[in-house]
Amino acid sequence: MIKNTTDLLKKVRKIEIKTRGLSSQIFSGEYQSAFKGRGMAFSEVREYQMGDEIRTIDWNVTARFNHPYVKVFDEERELTVMLLVDVSGSKHFGTLHQQKQELATELCAVLAFSAIQNNDKVGVIFFSDQIEKFIPPKKGKSHILMIIRELIDFKPRNKGTNIAEALRYFTRVIKNRCTAFIISDFIDSSFGDALKIANRKHDVIALKVYDVHENEFSNLGLIPLKDEESGEIQWVNTRSKKLRNAFKADALRRNDELKKLFRKSGVDYATIGTHEPYVKPLMTLFKMRESRR
Repeated sequence: MIKNTTDLLKKVRKIEIKTRGLSSQIFSGEYQSAFKGRGMAFSEVREYQMGDEIRTIDWNVTARFNHPYVKVFDEERELTVMLLVDVSGSKHFGTLHQQKQELATELCAVLAFSAIQNNDKVGVIFFSDQIEKFIPPKKGKSHILMIIRELIDFKPRNKGTNIAEALRYFTRVIKNRCTAFIISDFIDSSFGDALKIANRKHDVIALKVYDVHENEFSNLGLIPLKDEESGEIQWVNTRSKKLRNAFKADALRRNDELKKLFRKSGVDYATIGTHEPYVKPLMTLFKMRESRR
């Protein structure tokens, strides 16, 4: 919790120094290679030539002139980057170096600084089980610092999670194709169809943030577990090896189903834990995308 404006500004400055440095030294070039120029803007219509792709034929012009014409596109050098940020109750979980909220804030900041260094616009959608806030895409350092302030100090009205609603809202409000990062722990269900639709219109990348103790228990005896979204407290006997094994098996199953959903939807993804530096997972993601271009 931020006590006052001075504390908030100090925290913003600390995150700015760290993430802006990473963006300029490491991520900016990789970001450009992985994302820039993927959007295509209509340029002109010309007569069909041997070797042109059939899917580029402009059928309206072709019918008018009774001769095949194709659409010509130029690469869009300026992108719009949208950050879809899960601010549900589970963001407060974190047992090691940081909470998931803090990790998500740094990921958003490093992506945002990489974007503005490449002259791109950045916008944000905060979501829980409803749309909490929409910040329209803009350029500039002051805009990014405002986003970081919101990421640190934003107080959502609700604690639940509805990823499908966030994706539907995103596809409604952002008309032109953009690059979108959805940053969440993805503890939700029934968002596969919305994810496929969003990725057909836009270039969607999933960044799953997690804590290692969401995947397995240590032997800590009888402990209380609180569901941050429902507020329910349940006492669990972690001495039970059977219980620990069942919990781990269920986590592995959920993670495997999520990866299959991302692959089926054609969505690139990375998983990033609160216990580890995020540089390597992000770089691996960027390099993978760059190798496909």
